[in-house]
Amino acid sequence: MYGAGAVGGHIAGRLAEREAEVSLIARGEQLAAIRRQGLRVETRDGELVSHPAATDRPGDLEPQDIVIVAVKAPALPAIAEQIGSLLHEDGLALFVMNGIPWWYFHAHGGALDGTHLGRLDPGRALWDHVDPERAVGAVAYTACSVVAPGVIRAENARNRLLVGRPDGRSDARLDALASLLNPSGLEVTVTPRIRDAVWVKLLMNLIGGSLAVLSASPMKDVLDKPAVAAAAKDMAAEGAAIARALGCDPGDPYEGLGKLAKSGHLQSIAQDLLAGRPMEIDAMFRVPLDLAELMQVPTPNLDLVIELATQRARAAGQYHDAGR
Repeated sequence: MYGAGAVGGHIAGRLAEREAEVSLIARGEQLAAIRRQGLRVETRDGELVSHPAATDRPGDLEPQDIVIVAVKAPALPAIAEQIGSLLHEDGLALFVMNGIPWWYFHAHGGALDGTHLGRLDPGRALWDHVDPERAVGAVAYTACSVVAPGVIRAENARNRLLVGRPDGRSDARLDALASLLNPSGLEVTVTPRIRDAVWVKLLMNLIGGSLAVLSASPMKDVLDKPAVAAAAKDMAAEGAAIARALGCDPGDPYEGLGKLAKSGHLQSIAQDLLAGRPMEIDAMFRVPLDLAELMQVPTPNLDLVIELATQRARAAGQYHDAGR
């Protein structure tokens, strides 16, 4: 597990509960606490306590069958070489992240096949060191937070992870991972259409993330305003149009709005803003709009709200344009 924050720590704790051999790449107080008292994951069914090998030096670990990467998108290029060095020659790197992933157009088919997304992978560090052929996409539905060093709280009654290879091929290793995690309380579904899953969640992040950055509020306190709810509905339709133009099925674009309207959980990108951490502006906001421009899909509502949210991040010193 590369990254032992909220999501990474949660998944690692579930895996360790199933007696998988788990190693963690962590740092700072989180690493010190895990070494001292173990990894603690508070769930609705009780506390999971494990003692995985933990280090801040990836070179200390042997080559791995699967490296689950759970760091924010802006940090990925800097650790690309380390991720690649952790993998067996036929190992897989499973990227649990929000927004458009760096590997998006690998094995995509059609005219855009192999298109490199420079905003997400400047200098091709991920493409060259990890190799998209070894990448697996993962979309997580789990509300987690680090409540103290080494302590993760999982708030959802139901926790889900959708995983799949960009080329859509079945893979026995992913089936094995699912068989480990499913009995632990983390439902894993292996899908041949991982891009569809990316877009279903991305519609929620485009709306919930951008509005949370502007309002510093959970969506239940934002989407109850008629003017905001109307704009959010238009944003959902625009996001779905981008997905369809790229050949994906985002499902009902308004279904996620109902879930957001009930959510008292502050979106993670807004948490990052308030905590002074780097924000996933490119993966969650800018690259989707780049794709809209590429496919000539008009997105006036998304353009306005995301430009304002991006400026909020710039003004806080937590986002710098990387270019395409």
